[in-house]
Amino acid sequence: MPFELMPAFGKLNGNRVGGPLLGRRLPLPNHVASESSARNYVRVAGAVAAERQPKSFLAGSPIRSYNHSKPGGIMRTLFQDLRFALRTLRKNMTLTLVMVASLAIGIGANSAIFSVVDALLLRPLPYPEPDRLAAVWLHSPAIGILRDWPSPGQYIDIQNENHSFELMALAQSRPFTLAGREQPERIDGLRAQSSLLKMLGAKPLLGRLLLPEEDQPGKPAVAILSNRLWERSFNSDQEIVGKSIRLDGNPFTVAGVLQRWFMLNAEVMPSEGPMDKMDVFLPLPLGADAVQKRGDENYNIVVRMKPGVSVQQAQADISVIASRIREKDKRDLSFGMHVVGLQEQVVGDVRRALLVLLGSVALVLLIACANVANLLLTRAAGREKEVAIRTAVGAGWQRLARQLLTESILLGVLGGAAGLVVAQVSLYVVRAMNPGNIPRLEDIAINGTVLAFTFGISLATGILFGVAPVWRAIKVDLNTSLKAGGRSGQSDGGLHLRRHRLRGLLVISELALSLMLLIGAGLLVRSFARLQSVHPGFTIDRVLTMQIAANDPKYHEDKAVTNLYKEIGARIAHLPGVVAEGAVSALPLTGSVGWGGISVEGYQPPPGQELQVDMRAASTDYFRAMEIPLVKGRFFSEHDTMDMPQAVIIDDKFAQRFWSHDDPIGKHLWFDPKKPFTIVGVVGVVKQYGLEADTKIAIYFPHEQHPWNDLYLVARTSSDPGGLSAAVVQQIHSVDPGVVVYGIRTMRERLHDSLARQRFSSTMLGAFSLFALLLAAVGLYGVMSHLVTHSTHDIGVLMTLGAQPGNIIGLVVRQGMELAGVGIVVGLAGAAALTRVMTGLLFGVRTTDAFTFGTVPVLLAAVAFAGIVIPASRATRVDPMVALRDE
Repeated sequence: MPFELMPAFGKLNGNRVGGPLLGRRLPLPNHVASESSARNYVRVAGAVAAERQPKSFLAGSPIRSYNHSKPGGIMRTLFQDLRFALRTLRKNMTLTLVMVASLAIGIGANSAIFSVVDALLLRPLPYPEPDRLAAVWLHSPAIGILRDWPSPGQYIDIQNENHSFELMALAQSRPFTLAGREQPERIDGLRAQSSLLKMLGAKPLLGRLLLPEEDQPGKPAVAILSNRLWERSFNSDQEIVGKSIRLDGNPFTVAGVLQRWFMLNAEVMPSEGPMDKMDVFLPLPLGADAVQKRGDENYNIVVRMKPGVSVQQAQADISVIASRIREKDKRDLSFGMHVVGLQEQVVGDVRRALLVLLGSVALVLLIACANVANLLLTRAAGREKEVAIRTAVGAGWQRLARQLLTESILLGVLGGAAGLVVAQVSLYVVRAMNPGNIPRLEDIAINGTVLAFTFGISLATGILFGVAPVWRAIKVDLNTSLKAGGRSGQSDGGLHLRRHRLRGLLVISELALSLMLLIGAGLLVRSFARLQSVHPGFTIDRVLTMQIAANDPKYHEDKAVTNLYKEIGARIAHLPGVVAEGAVSALPLTGSVGWGGISVEGYQPPPGQELQVDMRAASTDYFRAMEIPLVKGRFFSEHDTMDMPQAVIIDDKFAQRFWSHDDPIGKHLWFDPKKPFTIVGVVGVVKQYGLEADTKIAIYFPHEQHPWNDLYLVARTSSDPGGLSAAVVQQIHSVDPGVVVYGIRTMRERLHDSLARQRFSSTMLGAFSLFALLLAAVGLYGVMSHLVTHSTHDIGVLMTLGAQPGNIIGLVVRQGMELAGVGIVVGLAGAAALTRVMTGLLFGVRTTDAFTFGTVPVLLAAVAFAGIVIPASRATRVDPMVALRDE
C-alpha cells in the first residue's frame, strides 16, 4: 500500500462497514482509461469509505489533511515523513547500506581533506591579528637564489627607512645543547629581539618575557623556556624562574616559562638547517656595529604591518629600500627583497596540492551522488503504482516531492554521520603516512567548522541525488501505472535505453568524472615513478646517518674540533660491519643549506652579477662512505691540514660549466682575494635538496682546514645499518659523553621522507580514483541489470522469434558500451582541461602525457565491459515461455 494510505486502509479493513470495500484489491474497471478518470475513480472510492466511517476514526487517521497554519502542523507532517522514510529504508536494508556506504566514503573524504584545508588555508595562525604579520626575505633570481635569509645590517636599513611596519623583530634560530641532565639534550632555540614575543602575543605562565633593554649588549644571559620543554625536561618545576641552566656549556638564568598555547616552529621561522619547534628563547643583542654585519645572512625578519597596509603596499615600500641596498652593497642586479604574509609562508607550496585533492574528493562525491541517484531510480521504478495511487487520491507534486526528498536527505545525513567516522580514520592514515609537506599537521582535527561543513554537504548531497527520483515521480503516467497492476515496468518500452535516458546520463557523468580522476592519478603515479628512478648521485642502501653537536666551550678552538671528529671516525671505522665512515656539514636530502659567493680563475662574471655556489665541509673518507664517484683528481687526504695549501673539490656540474674542454685540476677559486683554493678533485653531482630539485654547482672543503662543530656522521655498513646504531653511539660517547647524538636515520629512510609529499598526493588521488572507478562500474552494472530485468517480455519475444543468445548479449553490450564510449569521450575532454592545474605537481611528465591518456581510457572501457557482460549473460537465461506467460 502507498505511503500514508497503508495505515488508513488497514484500519478500514478491520471495520465491519469499510472492510468489504477497502479490504481487498481495487482493480480499475475497464471503462477507466484516462488519467482523470482514474483519479476520479479512486477519489470516489476513498470518499465512499470515508462516509461510512465514524468521524472520530477519520480524525485519528493519517489520511486526514493537517492544517499547516496551525502550530505544530508542519512538524507533525515532517515527523510523519521521517518515520515513513525510515520504514522505507529498512524494507531494503542491503540497498540502504550500499547507498549509505557510498555516501560515507564520498562525504568522509571531503570532510577529511576539508579539515586539512581548514587548518592550513582557512584557519588563521594562532597569533594576534595574523593577517598583519609578514616576513621579509632576500632574493637574487639571476644567480639562482629564490629565497635567502637577511643579515642584521639589512634589518637595520629596513628598520630606519620603511614606512609600512608598525613593529619589527630580528631572530636567528639554531640548535643548542642542554646540559646538566642525565644525558645532554639537543633542543631547538631562537635568539630574538624582545619585540618578537610581544608581536606574536606570547604570555608568560611563570616569570616574564624578554625585555627591551636585553636587546642591547652587556646584559645578563637569560632564557625563556617553552611550556613543553619546562614539562619534559624540568618536570614542571614551579620554582624554575631564577635557576641556572647550561646551553652549549654556558650558564643562562631562567627568566620565564611561556603558556602552553604558544608555539613557534620552523614553518613560521625557517632556518638553514633542519629544525622543529623552538624550545628556548634567548636575547639577541645588537651593538652599534650591527649595521656593518651584512654578510652573515642567516637571520629572520618578522614584521607587523601598520593598520590598513596591505602586503602589496609593503612590497612597494620594501622594493625601494632594496634598490638602495643593492647600490650601497654592490649586490647583483637581480637582488631584491620581498614581503610574504606569515600565513602564506607557512602554507608554502602545499596550496596547489591541497586544492587539487579537494577538487578530487568533490568529484568523488559527485560520482557517489550519481550512483545513489541511480539506485533510487531503480527503487522508484518499483514504486510507480504507489506514486500513481497517491496522485490519484489527490496528492500534489509538492507533497510527493517533499516525501521523496525527505528520504534522500535522510540518506544524506546517515551518509554524513558515517562519513565522519571515515574522515577520522582518514586523518589517522594521513598522520601515519607522515606527509612531510603538510605544515601544522598537529592542528588538523574534526572541529566545529568541519562538522558544519559535513552537515552542509550531507544536506546538499541529499537534495542533489534526490532530484532525479522526484523528477521521475512527478512524470509518472497515471493511466499506465494503475493499469500495470503491480507489474511496474515488466516491459517498459523494449530492450533499449530510450526509457532510461536520465539513468544513462547519470552513468555517463559517473564514467566521465571517474576518467578525469583516473587520468589525474595516473599522471601523479607516472611522475612518482619517474622521480624514484632518479639517481641521487650516491649509493642509498646500507648507510647509517646521524647528527653530532659538539658545542661545549672546550670545542671553540678549531684544533679541538678536528681532533674530536678524527678520534670518533677512527673508532667507528674499527667497528665490525663498518665498511667506511665520514662526516659532512650538509647531508643530502635533509634540507640543510649553505652557499656563498666565489671567484673562479679565468672567469669574469657579467657586470652586476656574482657567482653563488653550494658549500660543504667534508671529512677525508666522506666520499668513499657515500660512494660518490670520483670523476677526476683525488679525494681529500690526511695531508690536507691547516698548515697545508687550501684544497677544494668541485662537482662535475661545476667542472662542465667552466672547464668543459680543459682540466680543472690545479685551477684556483677565491673567497678572499688573498687566499686561493686549489682544485684537487672532481666528484659526481649529488641531489642535495631532493630528487626533483635542480642541483646547484657545489664545492667541498676539507673539514681539517675548515672545521664545523655540528656535522652529519655517515657509516657504510656490510649489513643492516640500523643494527649498528647503538654501537656507533656508544663509540661516540666513549670519546666524549657530552657530545649530543640525534637524528639517527638510515639514508634509505631519509630518501623515503624526502618523497613524502609526492607519495602522499599520488596515494590519496589514486585511492580516490579507484573508488570512483568502482562506483562507476556499479552504476553501469545497475543500469544494464535494470534494463535486462525490466525487459524480460521483450527478450522472451526475441528468443521466440529465433534470436540466439549471442544476439541478445550483443544487443545489451552494444547499448552499455555506447554509454561507456560517451562517458570516456566527455571524460577525456574534461581531463585535458583540468589536468593543467597539476603542472607544478608533476616531475618528468607532461599534463597531456600520451601514455596516460591512452591507457587509462582502455582500463575504464575494460571495467565497463565487465560490468555490462554480467547482466547481458543473465539475459540469455530468460525462459521465453515463462516471460510471455508472466506478462
